[in-house]
Amino acid sequence: MDFLGEHAPDLLPGSRPLPQFQGAIEAPHGTTIVATSFQGGVVLAGDRRATMGNVIAQRDIEKVFPADEYSAVGIAGTAGLAVEMVKLFQLELEHFEKVEGAQLSLEGKANRLSTMIRGNLGMAMQGLAVVPLFAGWDVDRAKGRIFSYDVTGGRSEEHGYASTGSGSVFARSALKKLYRDDFTEHQAATAVIQALYDAADDDSATGGPDMGRRIYPIVTVITDEGFKRFTDAEVAEIARAVYERRLEEPDGPRAALL
Repeated sequence: MDFLGEHAPDLLPGSRPLPQFQGAIEAPHGTTIVATSFQGGVVLAGDRRATMGNVIAQRDIEKVFPADEYSAVGIAGTAGLAVEMVKLFQLELEHFEKVEGAQLSLEGKANRLSTMIRGNLGMAMQGLAVVPLFAGWDVDRAKGRIFSYDVTGGRSEEHGYASTGSGSVFARSALKKLYRDDFTEHQAATAVIQALYDAADDDSATGGPDMGRRIYPIVTVITDEGFKRFTDAEVAEIARAVYERRLEEPDGPRAALL
């Protein structure tokens, strides 16, 4: 990124000049990303819908990517810029490891992503914002950690659970009631799918599990063994269990009053 900034700054995602225009730019946008921690790590998941205005631009977009062996990024915002930013982030982490012979700390990765988001501020001011969710296993602290961002690159560490994107308010509210400190990996995966289901129930830009087309959320987990993506069969099993239960309780599981 520093090399491009010095020799070809126009190639950076946030530095490209835009033509004169009036009104909002119609570009595909990714929507809802959720994350929750559990005793052995952290789960990061995202729905599969991309929207362009009031139109569904894509039903099976991928929004969650491994950043390196022990971290992952979930993207919300302008899809094209977000994917490009993630690819550049992956390249930077790989380059650092090759040059230094060691991985950047999780804190360092979170800070670097913050700098990249800040570099896109010019685009964000024109409606092309990228607001990711970053999660990973902190080797030094031996625990999973979650970081959220705003469009200016401001970074916040989230404890327990987090969400971003258009359906984030509904997903976060669901996780707020479902989250427990003693989650197992499977329970954490179930909780994020429940949260995405609730987000899709109230936010038209978020896509829930599509049983007819067999399109399910992307669910990933990062532990001390590294990054792992749940297989389609594993996610389908959880999604179908959630769906069957929702036929009896459409609003989802109930939290205790006291």
